[in-house]
Amino acid sequence: MTKRFSTGLDRRTLLGAAATLPLVGSSVASAANRALPHPAGFDELVHATMHDLQIPGMTIGYGRSEAHWVRGYGFADLENGVPATPLSAYRYASVQKPMTAVAVLQQVERGRIELDADVRQYVPYFPRKAYPITVRQLLGHIGGITDYSANPVEEHLKQAMTTQQAIAVFADHDLIAEPGTRFHYTSYGYNLLAAAVETAATVPFGDYLRDHVWRPAGMTSARMDDPLAIIPHRVRGYQFVDGQVRNSEFVDVSSRFGGGASRGNVPDLIRFAVALAEGRLLQPASMELMTTPTRTRDGQIAGFPRTDGYAMGWSVVGDASDRVLFHDGGQTETRTMLILHPSSRLAIASAQNFERDIHPPLAFALWQKVTGRPGPMKVA
Repeated sequence: MTKRFSTGLDRRTLLGAAATLPLVGSSVASAANRALPHPAGFDELVHATMHDLQIPGMTIGYGRSEAHWVRGYGFADLENGVPATPLSAYRYASVQKPMTAVAVLQQVERGRIELDADVRQYVPYFPRKAYPITVRQLLGHIGGITDYSANPVEEHLKQAMTTQQAIAVFADHDLIAEPGTRFHYTSYGYNLLAAAVETAATVPFGDYLRDHVWRPAGMTSARMDDPLAIIPHRVRGYQFVDGQVRNSEFVDVSSRFGGGASRGNVPDLIRFAVALAEGRLLQPASMELMTTPTRTRDGQIAGFPRTDGYAMGWSVVGDASDRVLFHDGGQTETRTMLILHPSSRLAIASAQNFERDIHPPLAFALWQKVTGRPGPMKVA
């Protein structure tokens, strides 16, 4: 039996908000973008899913080069009845990790970072562990670094942090495995990578992303999140508690600055992925390196189940000639997904202002409608 929408807004109100938005959202985001076709039947799928799962608001779309289709559904702010649109600015969460990986590989290209160097060469204030941890290992999540589960309080930090303060949060944690021997997904490892970029480039990490990743990709909304700043089109975040939608807890995400502390809109996520596929951010050799699955010391491919491994900032499905890359993100206020098919330069991105782990299937459904192919994750 379908549950009633329990936010105080009935289904007609929710769907009406989506129906008033342009079908081609990219025309709102940028007048220079050309329109791609509206996927047949996709609105109905989104409406049904949002109603059944009580999703307050979301934005989703796909793009190739400068041609986009992006649309907002539901509400960016329930209390004030503000519709979600293509311009809505969501926390990106871990879909920032491919951007951090790009920043690292750009510094490798410039000869300022070595992939097989101990990360302490660039982050000397990180304490020495039982084994050296290399940049390459951190990019593939085989560096033995802990995650938030080591101390759940660390997922609820309220204070703004500098780079060194953010590193200090986990600096004294023991390694969970000898580096190179085990896949263990961790945002803390990407904090170390971002700190290494700061040292190599001699600028704050957010400034580096702005000047060397976001601007070259044409991303005008992307920025490091700041609870005190006036951020255009910032969405409100929500959680699901005791069967009802409630406002999200306040959490300052500067403590995860390298693993997921940025905010922006969905068209800019598409622009990032397309710029990467078009070779505007990395040299071909670096792109090949970035998309090749990581292996542990014993030769086993490292990564999540139902994938062909984790590369550098991406989960990977398929072989080198037809590889699909994707990454999801989840933290307080948000769930996100980014999919890239480099050979066709097709990108799909989605974001919702809701913490329930239910969003990727809609992005996967859009992939299937656009490509006619299942996936991208393998059937278990």
